[in-house]
Amino acid sequence: MFRGKFSHMLFGAALGCAVTCGSAFAITANPNVSIGKSLYVAGTVNSSVNPEAYTDGKLDLNQIAVASDFALNVGEGPKKLFITWDSRGDEAWASEDYVYAQGCVHNWMDYATLQHFKVLTSANSTNGVDGDWEVVAQVGESGAASRGLAIDFEGKSWFRIVADEPVVNLEEVSAYDISNGGDDTWFFMGTSITQMGMKQFIVDSNFSQLIHARFPEHYPAMVRGGIACLTSQGVVDALKYYVEYAGNVKFWAIEMGTNDAYEGNGVTVEMFENNLQTIIDTARAHGITPIIARLIAMNLGEAGRLLHQRYLAVIDKVVERNNLPAGPDFAGYFTAHPEELDSDGIHPANPTGGQSMHRLWADAVASFYKGKTSEPVIGVAPGTLAVPKKQNAQMVLPQVFVDGRTVMITRLSEPVSVAVVDLTGHVVWNGRVGNSADGSLESMPRLNAVPAGNYIVKIRGATTSYKTRISIR
Repeated sequence: MFRGKFSHMLFGAALGCAVTCGSAFAITANPNVSIGKSLYVAGTVNSSVNPEAYTDGKLDLNQIAVASDFALNVGEGPKKLFITWDSRGDEAWASEDYVYAQGCVHNWMDYATLQHFKVLTSANSTNGVDGDWEVVAQVGESGAASRGLAIDFEGKSWFRIVADEPVVNLEEVSAYDISNGGDDTWFFMGTSITQMGMKQFIVDSNFSQLIHARFPEHYPAMVRGGIACLTSQGVVDALKYYVEYAGNVKFWAIEMGTNDAYEGNGVTVEMFENNLQTIIDTARAHGITPIIARLIAMNLGEAGRLLHQRYLAVIDKVVERNNLPAGPDFAGYFTAHPEELDSDGIHPANPTGGQSMHRLWADAVASFYKGKTSEPVIGVAPGTLAVPKKQNAQMVLPQVFVDGRTVMITRLSEPVSVAVVDLTGHVVWNGRVGNSADGSLESMPRLNAVPAGNYIVKIRGATTSYKTRISIR
């Protein structure tokens, strides 16, 4: 399975560090370079409607019925792109072959997702078919109806997706310039509430557009991942697929718990708490910042049930314990605005409830774009690793720098073992850094045999425990 070469360097924190340690950051912009461009299908501008409807940055009812070969000319300039697409079928992010959603029948359509495809780039095509093309990604089976990949794009102007079998109801194709390591990439994980609020609704302004309106240099890339009837246990059972399909984004925006609280789903409050912690730990292990929304309020008269306070309390507890950024308060908002719930009293109404969900997410994370938040500790559950006794509060952490394929490790206080691990956990390089005999405590290994992409560097010594994420080009 091809893994996108998403160019982003994340300086982590010592594993033994308290959860509160981290560094302030401002999100690096990744401009949308596809807006206003015409989508070509099999060498022809798709003109059944306004050809720019498929690249306008929002979902609507305009869909391409069948497509197995489509392309965009985004122009020269970007060295790397993050490309996304959405198709419309059952609306679930992944079929039950990948993520089991208890108690819900998914009317999964054949060809609802883009599978067995390759991504190509060109510098001289005129219609998305002719000219010279280079394969930059090859993807096999995939159950995702919304997906994002990073590709090399230096010297190119076109990208093209060619699938062995057509996808039906293609809705939107987008491209973002990540040449400067843009990390404004978001995966919306959730239940049918996220499915209906973040994907199904025709809204005046979606999350990306709302952020762009406030911070014009930014245009977040959205991967929409709601699945009807999903519980936190279903997510935990399928985490390897979540990592495979959405492990290359910067943020997981999570809405979870409403289905867990339903009698018959078999998820206790204790299980819910443990599952949330597992999701958080997995996200952090892959350099992803998780953000969790507070449970949506329900209309008792319609739904016949109240907001599940114990599950809501677990969310608040887990967020505080992990020092997570605060997510949107769906509980407070929809309690005050029950008219924005659907007739079932549970889901957001169309379009007002969906519009509010987009706005509440944008409001919750607006401070990120001002550099006022902090990175969580990567790859460790709180309290599971203590600071070694030989360390002290004034210890100097190692630093890892990357220049092409050269990895520079400095500020070591002792010889250490180093492992470079891909995002599936496989070690792609390991060795020792620092020579106790001559006192040299810096190293510059060159990783010629390691494919370009995202990796995690693990540094271990007698008094050193450190992890960070790097990109190798």
